[in-house]
Amino acid sequence: MDHSQYRGHREHLPTTEAAVGALHAVAAGYGREIEVTHDIGADLTSRRSAAGFGVTTDPDGSLPHEAYAEFGGVPRVTVRLYPDDDALIAVEGVEFHDVPRDDVPAFLHSVFGGLVHVRARRFPPRASLVVPLAGDRTYREHLAAHLLTPWLSSRIR
Repeated sequence: MDHSQYRGHREHLPTTEAAVGALHAVAAGYGREIEVTHDIGADLTSRRSAAGFGVTTDPDGSLPHEAYAEFGGVPRVTVRLYPDDDALIAVEGVEFHDVPRDDVPAFLHSVFGGLVHVRARRFPPRASLVVPLAGDRTYREHLAAHLLTPWLSSRIR
């Protein structure tokens, strides 16, 4: 399947449900299984721990919606979509915090499409997982060399 249409495309995802739909589309496009769980209500979402007992709405009356998605296959990828328009994406255990919700599909296309790489240096020793997106945007997270999984090791440049 040709995924070139996603390289320059940044779709606006106004809600968690819209983002979950985009995750399902990415999974289908790459032949991957996906399992999604939903937490709805201020008393269930992870960033609303200050909500009182039995309080399910935000002060503005809205119902916060958080979702957690786990993709099958290698690399191991999980996505936690927060109601605050951002996400936490983990690739083989390497966590990328505060990824804007609108960047999540492009991020996943880079991962599943093979654009991701590990940049390693011998001295001083360090490694980073680099996820390039369209428009010269990249996400980069440092990782310990001893935590390299076989998949991460296969991506070293």
